[in-house]
Amino acid sequence: MDFQLSDDQRALRSGMRDLLGAVFDRDRLRAAVERDGALDRSLWRELGAAGFFALRLPEEAGGVGLGLPEAVLLFEEAGRALLPGPLVATHLAAGLVKGAAEGEAVVTAVAGELPVAHLAEADAVLVVGAEPLTGEALRAFVAAARPVRSMDPLTPLHSAPADAERPPAVSVRTRADAERAPAATERTPAHAGRFRFEAALLTAAEQLGSAARTTEEAVQHAGSREQFGSPVGAFQAVKHLCADMLARTEPARAAVYAAAVTGDPVEIAAAKLLADEAAVRNARDCLQIHGGMGFTWEADVHLHLKRAWLRAASWLTGAGAEELLAADLGAAGRLPRSSAAPARPVPEAGGGG
Repeated sequence: MDFQLSDDQRALRSGMRDLLGAVFDRDRLRAAVERDGALDRSLWRELGAAGFFALRLPEEAGGVGLGLPEAVLLFEEAGRALLPGPLVATHLAAGLVKGAAEGEAVVTAVAGELPVAHLAEADAVLVVGAEPLTGEALRAFVAAARPVRSMDPLTPLHSAPADAERPPAVSVRTRADAERAPAATERTPAHAGRFRFEAALLTAAEQLGSAARTTEEAVQHAGSREQFGSPVGAFQAVKHLCADMLARTEPARAAVYAAAVTGDPVEIAAAKLLADEAAVRNARDCLQIHGGMGFTWEADVHLHLKRAWLRAASWLTGAGAEELLAADLGAAGRLPRSSAAPARPVPEAGGGG
């Protein structure tokens, strides 16, 4: 299977990078931090006008008509740029919530017991397996929620009410079982599982973009910062840190791109696991290379670390991904050793953060 990007996909990724460079440069990033994470509605509408949220809607429904691999490329660029807001939820809400596709509505989501991001500014809340919360239901949900402290200054958080959506337990089924299952609708477990895994993959793509960006920042700083008359990148310890960052980023990239093509829940779990590790550990190593400067507001690296921590706890945590992978390996080990053995089993959605 070929996972090489096509010319159109490269152009799409390049166009997204250019767009974000124009509409969300470092000045707007700093302005967002000073607003305590309050969303810039004009930026949200610009993303909507560019097709970011409607990317996977069919053309006849007013969308762009592209697929999950293309969405992954855009979310990778969003992660590089530290683009704030409930991007994943609003993207998934396109076609479900009025105004989401155009960027006129801000949509967040309930993901298990974890805090809800940007709830105070949300026009709707996605609840897996149920209708989105709008109107009176949304107002009641917001009134019952409580603000909690966020490590990321660009992501305000609220605790979800006690009766909010909770993820189902992890279960395992074979691909043959999946093929015999009825068609997924917006309220079936199959649809809920697909929703969770797509959200996990898009979050992994953001983590990948962050990991790549901190690698670039580390290499750039190591080449320009001098100590004892030489660039700090000339020291072996710094070289090893930069090499380790690249060695984490590229396997994560391969895993994320492959999972976007196959849509396999097990591969998505592996991609999220690798991308989370790359984003968090790369940001830490980048901080070490920057020294004390990395903790100042003049640098972006500490923002990458804080966002990476939050994303790692979103949709599919490390523990949840490991459970899914272990369940898949365990089920595969129980299969009879014969050519007539059924296809490799896959875990259903669940256990996400």
